[in-house]
Amino acid sequence: MSDPKLTHLDDRGAANMVDVSAKQATVRIAVATGSVRMQQKTLDLIVSGNSKKGDVLATARIAGIMAAKRTHELIPLCHPLALSRIAVDIEPDGSLPGLTVTATAKLTGQTGVEMEALTAVSVACLTIYDMAKAADRGMTIGDIRLLEKQGGKSGHWIADKLEK
Repeated sequence: MSDPKLTHLDDRGAANMVDVSAKQATVRIAVATGSVRMQQKTLDLIVSGNSKKGDVLATARIAGIMAAKRTHELIPLCHPLALSRIAVDIEPDGSLPGLTVTATAKLTGQTGVEMEALTAVSVACLTIYDMAKAADRGMTIGDIRLLEKQGGKSGHWIADKLEK
């Protein structure tokens, strides 16, 4: 990109939804990640499945999927998209200690699915916090970022491992 610009601003600087009608429909995939850091005993409680609120991981996974499908209602100027796939994976990570959330969004369409993957991760992380806050109010949510995108004019992009 020789002259990057914000695509949601018109020539006068007014915000508007990007017109994607002239774009070719292609398969588009985005992968995002994030984490919830917590005390080890909180991680153990979540992984054991003994939380008083129920299965934290299953609930967070469903919340992330539901959120991805409603991204256009949450983020101004996002297009409503017919997702063909949204997957949310949550893995314990003892080195944090905490949970790593990864979301993959996919469709065949005229615009990307980065925001849907990022929204899925964000809401899954928030759900984990909500369900475990009675045990650990000091949890932190962070490291939410796009890892990879495929499709469209810009092609295939993978985040640099050092990029944060």
